Amino acid sequence: MLELLAPAGSMEAVTAAVQAGADAVYMGYGDFNARRNAKNFSREEFAAAVSYCHLRGVKVYLTLNTLLTDREMPEGARLAAEAGEIGVDAVLVQDLGMLRVLRQASPDLPVHASTQMTVHNLDGVKLCADLGMTRVVLSRELSRDQIAYICQNSPIEIEVFGHGALCMCYSGQCFMSSMIGGRSGNRGLCAQPCRLKYGWNGKADGNPLSLKDMSMAGHIQELKRMGVACLKIEGRMKRPEYVAVVISIYAKAIKENREPTAEEIEQLTAAFSRQGFTDGFYLDKQGPNMFGVREETKEPKELFAQARAMYQRENPRVPVTFYAMVRPGEPAQVGVEDSSGRVATVKGPVPEAARTRAITTEQVEEQLSKTGGTPYRCDKVRALVEDGLSLPLSALNAMRREVLEDLSRQRTALPQRRSGEFHPGARYNNRKEAPELTVSVLKAEQVTAALMEQDPTLVYVPVGELYAHPETVELAKGRVAVTLPRVAWDRERDELVKQLEKARELGVTDALVGNLGMLPIAKELGFTLRGDYGLEVYNAQALKELKKMGLVSSTLSFELKLAQVRDISKPMDTELITYGRLPLMIMESCVIKNRSGRCNCHNENLLTDRKGKQFPVVKAPGCRNEILNCQKLFLADRQGDYQRIGLWAQRLMFTTETPDECARVAERYRGTGDWTPGEYTRGLYYRDVE
Repeated sequence: MLELLAPAGSMEAVTAAVQAGADAVYMGYGDFNARRNAKNFSREEFAAAVSYCHLRGVKVYLTLNTLLTDREMPEGARLAAEAGEIGVDAVLVQDLGMLRVLRQASPDLPVHASTQMTVHNLDGVKLCADLGMTRVVLSRELSRDQIAYICQNSPIEIEVFGHGALCMCYSGQCFMSSMIGGRSGNRGLCAQPCRLKYGWNGKADGNPLSLKDMSMAGHIQELKRMGVACLKIEGRMKRPEYVAVVISIYAKAIKENREPTAEEIEQLTAAFSRQGFTDGFYLDKQGPNMFGVREETKEPKELFAQARAMYQRENPRVPVTFYAMVRPGEPAQVGVEDSSGRVATVKGPVPEAARTRAITTEQVEEQLSKTGGTPYRCDKVRALVEDGLSLPLSALNAMRREVLEDLSRQRTALPQRRSGEFHPGARYNNRKEAPELTVSVLKAEQVTAALMEQDPTLVYVPVGELYAHPETVELAKGRVAVTLPRVAWDRERDELVKQLEKARELGVTDALVGNLGMLPIAKELGFTLRGDYGLEVYNAQALKELKKMGLVSSTLSFELKLAQVRDISKPMDTELITYGRLPLMIMESCVIKNRSGRCNCHNENLLTDRKGKQFPVVKAPGCRNEILNCQKLFLADRQGDYQRIGLWAQRLMFTTETPDECARVAERYRGTGDWTPGEYTRGLYYRDVE
């Protein structure tokens, strides 16, 4: 059966989701979840919500899916342990460090990989399984053939988004909100800058980054046939009436083995849409028609009023079977059993011989089936009532209430789980020596003899560029490490393997990996593994987990402050980006093609915001786009600030620079040149990120 998973940003939304027919809900508890602006729950509220859901046969998943600093880890461990004690059914995580902490704090608590982990291929799913996770929430950009392939071969459950808002960027890889406004989507406070005005040719006159909401209405049965375990509805920031409308429509469609009707689609649109819905990613048919904005419309008062009326009453959803036995000389007995095999029984008074009218089997069945006002729905009554006996109906009613109360206690009983304490582990001293210099390039032509004169320890070159320009290895004096794409679907795997095999033949031994799904390929081909910024390393526990997975170095998140980088205990070599146009978004939908109707990646494409800032849009592997920051990160005049914080290497990230500019930048960072960008930023290294 396809599980329907509902959002719940408040207790009222929990009620709305459950009464509308959800099989599970996901909620935030504390500050470490991807919707920190939602009305997250106190311990008492969360416990009450879990009990409310479990009584009605609904599972509860805790969203603990943000990046945590080392100082926050003890609190994250406490919240996870509390949630486990309260009875939550699983927890969603993004942070590999948090996954490590959970093994200590609540080892019996099932863990799901949040969509924030950017898992989008089978290798990534299998790696999550190896890490002990029981479910993966796939990236929303995947097409039907890719979802089907993963489901057919996955060792664990697969969850996909079915309805709600779409991010323009792959979830977990967006840095636009933090870089522009200091509010990180990876920390649960995305300011949604993609919904603002942008444009081309210096004018912000459109909304090229604002996708319509997705809707899988029309594909539900196909998803069931694929083997998708769970269909997730987005919307923890939405009002309870919205939750009730959307969940009730999808719940009925799933239960009745059909797709939503035209009338139901109209109700979904009225509840919330951005000029309609899109299934473009799923159908692998992308284009400008996938985009839309929220328009000022009248609130669907009647629809929402009906929704409120529906969820404000108890809609019995738990099927039970009653048993009764009324025999002479013995206490009357009543029992009840739910679909999970839980049984409650009670004994009542001894029936007397009937003086006028004897109690009948039909009367017993009628009284026991009166479960109105409770979560229970009487499906069947099996009664043995011998003739000639008298038993007050009030006694039957009391016995019915008693067995249901006992059954409720069983259904809401807290699970017996092990709990432990979080131990940060040994502290590693920071390196004393100044960091090595590494460089990454977007194009092979940026690797020149002049650049190599600055003696970089490693030169990271995209695998596709290296395949097309094998002479780069010799030009770089054999110091090349290959950069794997952050996103590569399963249908791209064979080509990627071919390119990587060529790199090995050329003598390349190191691979820079920015996604969990790329680690197995690189490892299989014998590369030395180095972690890129896409792995989102925010704390020492994540470093320890990556070291356990075989990595020898890792790039730290550029959303950290330098002081936080200094304080991280570093069990492996760490690297920090100290120059370049930092990536803001990696996108499956090509904004360049949407604009011009044709592929035009090789020319200069500048996206303009409402303040006149211009953001380069460049080609990413697989005919994808990346938006780069409008300003270059520049720290050459602040080297004293980052040379004493324990780094193995500082990286210069070259994207839009000319070959000559690359060499001059490296020269400046070596302390022998005078190059300075006309406009630059210090990034987030000196300011707090929410």
